[in-house]
Amino acid sequence: MNFNIRGENIEVTPAIREYVEKKISKLERYFSETPDAKVNVNLKTYNDKTSKVEVTIPMSQLLLRAEEDHMDMYAAIDLISDKLERQIRKHKTKVNRKHREKGNLNELFGSYESVPSGEDEEQELEIVRQKRFNLKPMDSEEAILQMDLLGHNFFVYTDAETNNTNIVYKRKDGKYGLIEAQ
Repeated sequence: MNFNIRGENIEVTPAIREYVEKKISKLERYFSETPDAKVNVNLKTYNDKTSKVEVTIPMSQLLLRAEEDHMDMYAAIDLISDKLERQIRKHKTKVNRKHREKGNLNELFGSYESVPSGEDEEQELEIVRQKRFNLKPMDSEEAILQMDLLGHNFFVYTDAETNNTNIVYKRKDGKYGLIEAQ
């Protein structure tokens, strides 16, 4: 794994770099061979002394991404490592379950250290509710108003100008995001 560690409003010291590499490198035990992945780590500190850690690991069959806010940067790195480990275990369980019936196994994952499985890996992915509705043509501002009126954190609509399906969503920082389908 190749690490790209970047700091915003913080200097990435050798101690921080070593700690990040040590924690994220532990994920290699889940793969049959060391993945040729570029690990992007973004460390941020804010004026209120909180830290935000973002980790993205793009691989050929899987994109691992996690972010965590915490007062202690080292604790945030620990939490990120745990989140990524859960993502890998969940994906591995899903892939193995799918391929077990076909009689072949995924080459991405090999044998790994035994880790106690949590309840979230054993749950089946089940759709418990289904909705259908017509997408009304509108602009993004009207979609945000509709989303807020409904009390949801996202809203799907048809853009009046482009006639494409778009999604507006509320971000953790209280601002809004827009996803435009192509």
